[in-house]
Amino acid sequence: MDLSHITWRKSSRSGNGANCVEVAVVEDVYLLRDSKHPEGPKLVVHATQWRDFIADLKNTEFDQRG
Repeated sequence: MDLSHITWRKSSRSGNGANCVEVAVVEDVYLLRDSKHPEGPKLVVHATQWRDFIADLKNTEFDQRG
């Protein structure tokens, strides 16, 4: 898959830091990569899985505080 034309985004809360997870959307999949290693491996997640993951985050499914 040619990824040269893809626009990668990171959280606006990450500032100018280089230790970020970047996300790109291609059709019905989300690609994730480490900003320190942009040529390294990418994690591919189907849009449905990504939406479920974000919903779980918002619902504190992964809250470790207690």
